[in-house]
Amino acid sequence: MKAVTFNEYGSPRVLELSQINRPDPDKHEVLIQVAAAGVNPIDARLRQGEMKWLLPGGFPRVPGYDVAGIVKASDPASDIEPGDRVLAFLDNIYGGAYAEYAGCSAQCVVKIPDALSFTQAAAIPLAGSTALQSLRDFGHLKPRDRVLINGASGGVGAFAVQIAVAYGAEVTAVASTRHEDFVRSLGASHFFDYKREDFTDSSQKWEIIFDVAGKRSFSQVKDSLARTGQYVTTEPSFRGLAISVLTWPQSEQSHVMLAHPKKEDLTELVRLWSEKLLVVTLADTISFSDAVKAHQMIEEGGFCGKLVLKPDLFNAD
Repeated sequence: MKAVTFNEYGSPRVLELSQINRPDPDKHEVLIQVAAAGVNPIDARLRQGEMKWLLPGGFPRVPGYDVAGIVKASDPASDIEPGDRVLAFLDNIYGGAYAEYAGCSAQCVVKIPDALSFTQAAAIPLAGSTALQSLRDFGHLKPRDRVLINGASGGVGAFAVQIAVAYGAEVTAVASTRHEDFVRSLGASHFFDYKREDFTDSSQKWEIIFDVAGKRSFSQVKDSLARTGQYVTTEPSFRGLAISVLTWPQSEQSHVMLAHPKKEDLTELVRLWSEKLLVVTLADTISFSDAVKAHQMIEEGGFCGKLVLKPDLFNAD
C-alpha cells in the first residue's frame, strides 16, 4: 500500500510517499481503508524527534492518529462490521494514519452517520478527544462554569469552545483579532486578543483555564483561577508534570493532558456533531503526496480549524 513515511527525524522534507506492507490486524483489531487522515501538531513534533527518548528505533514510520474510512476486516465480537463507515483514534504509539490502510483495536473505532463526510470525521478523533477529556475529566466541567480557552481558534481550541458551550459553560476565547469572529461563531461569549492584552491582567476568575496553545505556565495563571479552579495544558514537559504533582493537594490544580483513545468519547463526539452542537471546520484538505505542505502549515500555524490529508486515489471497493 501507499503511505506517507519518514526514515529519519527532521523537517517536513523528510516526509515521502512510499510503498509499505499493509497492516495485518489480529482477531481483536479492525482494518480500515483510509479515506482521510487528520493532521495534528503532535504528528510534526514526533517527526522532529521531540519524543525520540520515548519512542526509540523503528523506521520507516507512518505519522498520524486520526482516520476515517471504510472497515475492511473486523473483530467478530465487536459492533463494527466490514463495510461500516467509521472514524478511529489509532492506539499505536507510533501512529499509522497517513496510509491507505490502518489497523487498530475495535475499542478505538466508532461508526459515523452518512451525513458526516470522511474529511470532517477524520478531523475529530484526537483533537476532539483532547478537548473533551481536558474539560470534562481534568477540568471537571460543570454547567455555568467560566472557562477560558487559550488558543481557541486551532483544532483542539475550536472543539473545546463548542464542547464547553454544549455542556453549559460560559466561554472566554483567547486568539488573534482576525479570528475573533470565528471563535464567537462557535459560541464564545468573551474574547481576548493575546497580542494586545493579557488575560491574567484582568480581574476576572475562571473555573477552568485550558491552555491549548501551551504558552502559559500554571504560575502565570494561578491568580486568574477561581478558588477551586483547574488549569489544564496540552504541553507535556517534565516541569509541567512536576507542577501537576505538586499542586495535586491544593484547591487550584494543574494538569498536563495527553488524550487517550476511548470508544465512549468518540461516540460522544459523534453525538455532539449529530445534534448540531459540534461543527467541524476544515482549514484545508491536502493529498498524501503533498504531506510536506501539510506539515509546513501545521508548524507555521495561524489558521482556523483542522488540516486533513486524503489518499491520492480512494476507491471504496
